[in-house]
Order: sequence, then structure tokens, then C-alpha cells
Amino acid sequence: MTSLNRVIVPLRVLIVLVFAGLVVAQVMSLPGEFMQQAREAPELGPVPWILLAFSILEVLCVQVVLVCIWRLLSLIRADRIFSEKSFAWVDLMTWTIVVAWLMLFGVAAWLMTVFLTTPELRDPGNGVVPTGLVLIGGVVVLVVVVLRALLHQAAAMRSDLEEVI
Repeated sequence: MTSLNRVIVPLRVLIVLVFAGLVVAQVMSLPGEFMQQAREAPELGPVPWILLAFSILEVLCVQVVLVCIWRLLSLIRADRIFSEKSFAWVDLMTWTIVVAWLMLFGVAAWLMTVFLTTPELRDPGNGVVPTGLVLIGGVVVLVVVVLRALLHQAAAMRSDLEEVI
């Protein structure tokens, strides 16, 4: 077993476990939590239902990214990470993360207006978490874009090297 396989195999096991946990969250935990919140606080109106839809879509984005990572691990094992196929998976992963961040930004902006216009929710701390998540999400998006560019550069260098050899 190569040193790369020693990392790929446990990573795949963890991906399967995380994916299974996300499916449970989508099907059971999130709907149950937001339905309970809607029953206990009817004054929130559609807020719990909007947050439920948002949460399920965000989890779906994470699942798509996990599938992309799985496929990229397969390409690494086959020594085809610098192929056009890998660029397609990296592009899908990048755009999925961008979409997830845009949804997060939109929901955070919407929540900020809800917090500011609802007297019982008006608390300075309510805006801290959404703002922090948007900032962290922005960092993740930019890191993935940089890694994507690095993969393209490495592929070009490998192609040049193969031509020389």
C-alpha cells in the first residue's frame, strides 16, 4: 500500500460517514427541528420554513462537494488528476461552493432585515453568526478558486514536462 493509499482509504471512509450523516440530517433532523420551532414560535411566521429549505439546500451542496472529492480521489489513484475529467469535477465543486456561499449571503442578508425589523429579535448578537459564516464562506470560496488555478498550472507544467521528456 502506497503512502497515498494510506490517506485515500480513511478519507473515503470518512466521506461515506459524513455523507450518511448529512442524509440523516436532511431527512430527519432538520425537518423535525424546524417543524418544532414553527410550532413553538408561530410569531416567526415563515422564518423556520425558509431556514429549513435553506438548510436542506446547503446540505445538498456539501453532498455534491463530497461526491466531487470522491471522484477526484479516484482520479488521483489512477494518476489522472491532471486530466480534463478532473477539471470538470473541480469546476463542479467550485461552482457548488459558490452557489452555497451566495445562498448563505442571501439568507444572512434576509435574516439581518428580519432581526432589525422584529422588535423581539432585535439583539446586537443576532447578526454576528450570519456575518461570521458569510466571511468564513467567502474565505472557503477564494481558497477553492486558488486551488483550482493551482491545479490548472500544475497540469500545464506536467504537460510541458511530458513534451520535454
